[in-house]
This record gives sequence, C-alpha cells and structure tokens, in this order.
Amino acid sequence: MSNLSLETRSNQTPRITWEGCSVLLDINDGDRLVFARLSDKSTVKIGNKKCSLRPLIGCRFGSLFQVETGPEGACLSRVVTIAALEDDDREEKGDPQLKDEVKDNRNIVDSNCAQNLSGEDIDEMKRQGATGEQIIEALIANSSTFEKKTLFSQEKYKLRKQKKYAPKVLLRRPFARSICEAYFQKYPARIGFLRVDVLSLLLSLANVSTSLDIIVVDMVGGILTGAVAERLGGVGYVCNTYFGTTPYSMDIVRMFNFDEKICRSILQSPLSDICSIWSNKSELLKNQENASDSVCQLNGGKVSSRTGFDSTHDSLPAPEVQMIQDEVIPSMCSIPVVTGENLALSADGVLRPVPISMDEFDASPTIKACKPLKFGKKATPITINLWKENGFSSLVFAAPELDTWCAVQELFPLLSYSAPFAIYHQYLQPLASCMHNLQVAKMAVGLQITEPWLREYQVLPSRTHPHMQMSSFGGYILSGIKVCSGQSQNAN
Repeated sequence: MSNLSLETRSNQTPRITWEGCSVLLDINDGDRLVFARLSDKSTVKIGNKKCSLRPLIGCRFGSLFQVETGPEGACLSRVVTIAALEDDDREEKGDPQLKDEVKDNRNIVDSNCAQNLSGEDIDEMKRQGATGEQIIEALIANSSTFEKKTLFSQEKYKLRKQKKYAPKVLLRRPFARSICEAYFQKYPARIGFLRVDVLSLLLSLANVSTSLDIIVVDMVGGILTGAVAERLGGVGYVCNTYFGTTPYSMDIVRMFNFDEKICRSILQSPLSDICSIWSNKSELLKNQENASDSVCQLNGGKVSSRTGFDSTHDSLPAPEVQMIQDEVIPSMCSIPVVTGENLALSADGVLRPVPISMDEFDASPTIKACKPLKFGKKATPITINLWKENGFSSLVFAAPELDTWCAVQELFPLLSYSAPFAIYHQYLQPLASCMHNLQVAKMAVGLQITEPWLREYQVLPSRTHPHMQMSSFGGYILSGIKVCSGQSQNAN
C-alpha cells in the first residue's frame, strides 16, 4: 500500500482506506473522536497505550477494531461483528428484557467490597497474556452482586468494563456529517456552533446541487466549503470568497479525502478582485457602445461589421491584454480555455463560448502531464468572467464575525436573478436587521428566518427516551430568493 501511485489512488474506491488518507476514529461508541492520517508510522493513544494505525490501511470504512496486547505491545486487531447471528438467536429464544423482572437494585450497596478480584490479580492476568474479554469474564465471576442486578444494570456493567479493559475503535469515513458531528462534540466554537442538522438545512435552502456555481463565505473553518464541494461532486464550481487580503482558514477541507476532480472545483478569490473585474467589464461595455455610436456617425449611419468580441479585445490596452494572457496560460490545465475554435456567433451577433464536454479535456495530453491540483487555487480572470456572464447560482454565507447586512450588500450583485441564498448566524438580531433591509429595498422574496431544532433519542428495548444531555440551540438561518429591483439595476 505504501507504493501506491497517484493513478492507483485516484481509481481507488472510497470505501477502502489507503495510505495517506484521513480517517475518523470512533473510540468506545463516541466517547472519544480522533482524526488521523494513515501511514506506517502513525499511532493513536488509547488509555495509556499507543497503538499503530498500520492495520487500518486497506480496510473498509465501518470496520471494528479492538485493542489487544501482542508480542510487540498493544495493537489493533479487527473484530468480526456477529450482530446478525445475535439477532437470530434473540428471535428464537425471545428477548429476556421484555420479560417481567423480579430483581431490582434497591438492596445493593456500593461499598467497594463486592469484587473479590484485586488489582494485582488483574495485572498478573495481563502479564500472562489474557485478553480483555477474559478479564471481563473474570470480573463478572468474582462479583458478588452481579447476579442480583437487573438485566439493564448487568449490560451497563459489562459496557463499563469493556471500555476500560477491551476498548474498541470504529473506523469511520470522514464526510460532511461525521466531520460536523465530531467538531461539534469536541470544538464547537471552531465551526461557529454549526450543528449537523443546521448544516444540512443550510445546503437545502441554498439549493446546492451539481452543475452550479456556488459562492461561499466560510469563516467556520472550511466545513461549509467542504460540504458544498462534496454535494457538487466536482461538477460545478465553489468560489470561496473573502473580504480583505487574507483568505479564511479551510483546514477542515483536507479531511474530506477529495479527489483531483473535486479539488479543481474549489477556487478562492478575494471579493475585491471579483468586483474590480466586474466593474472593469461594465466600463469596457460602455466604452464599446460609445465607440460604436461614434463609428456609426462617421460612416454615415452604417454599422461596422466587427463583432462585440473583436471590438472589446481591440479596445483593451496592450499591457492589459498581455496581463490577461499571462494569467490564462498557467490555468490551461485546470479549466477550459476560450479560443476561436470553441466560440460561436449567437443570435445577438456576439461570439460566446460553446459548452465543451469534460471528456475532451480528460483526453487531452496536456492535462495528463499536469500534477494533481490542490484545493483553494486562486480563480483566474477568465473564470471570473464566465461567472459574471450568468452570475452565481446561489449564496451560502456563514461568517459570524462580519456585519451581515454590509456583506450581503456587496455579495448580492454577484448573484443571478432568482438565485436562492442561505445565511447562517449564531444570533438572531443580525439576521433580523438584514431581513428588514432586504424587505425595504425589495431585493428578495420568500424571506424567512428558521430556527432549527433537534432532539436526540436513545432507542433501546424498554428504554427509549430523549437524551438527558444534548444541545438545544442551533443558531438561525435567513433564506430567500433574489429578485430584480430598481436598486439592483442601478447597481449593475
């Protein structure tokens, strides 16, 4: 596995781990969640033991491992689950938990005298090579109160001892849901207290789907950018824009194990560059119209035969044309290049790019020679111009540190008409002010503020009830659809 080439890695199924991939280790049924990158030398500390992650390479996601003591120390060994066999035996014998219980725990006193097995005896069993299951069985056999407990208490006792003497590790695939749940449990402030149900609702209200160009303002660690790119699947673009000169952190995107196709779809660009190119394009169009009117007057009312594409290109100064060409050439491996061969004359007499299938670009020898691209590459001017021609398909916004209304005012002209948008904030007041201003300016319709609510349940036989400790607050989402208004026309 260590000698896998880039081609083998790209063709590998995402259901099986490989060396260098990111994984999420679920230790003892969610008691501890650890992100790790698999390699021959990577380790994880479970209790007071260090275990190598080498046995996890080449296994399927969802595999279960157990900590065992081998000749070289603690190691992870794969456990074959027999849940199906246990279910069949339970159906044949009947569930004993549903029977009437005559035992209870009222006469059991926790005096630390019920266990006859001492700590020295347990250490001696470990030195002799006893497994965790054997130690648990010995603890149960030497407990004077185990048989007096109810079946529910017995299961809790076994589970508590299993977590201590035979911890288990579940190998999980890192994707939007698992990453969001892990961060919300460990470091909720790093993702802006974004819960998994809020993230899913945010993507749904913004109508994030394939073949779209989504503009994202992500100040929650990159979880939002990764979730959008995961749903696009490499078909479309994710423009991660930012205010100022310093990009926002996108470290969480590295954990998604995206392939080269999806990484190419994640682009970054400061909002100032996007707005400057848009304003320059508007000025060029105005200059072109004025030049066309003057030429018509000089020619006695005859219209010149030049197309809009030629006149725009000729009106650019020589240094500006050279700058655009220099920026386009390095990006030929990542995006389609608009040339004279893929332009067609539209009905209004303007040359426009013709859609080209991605199969033609995959078969290009130039692309095969390119190295795998990293995510977050800066968007080129030609890509921004293609975005500006039709506008972005939707807006997904999660920036608690910014002024929501001021940011929306600058981002709204970049959206196409009828484009949905979804804005997340931890507090209600910034979204309420933004909603009021949008209503007064008549810039959007279908405005609504949603407060997601989630309740987790424990579902077990005769023990189904809500969790005692859970998050009751998930922030707020402002959603709507952009429409054409007088102010937006004047801004354009």
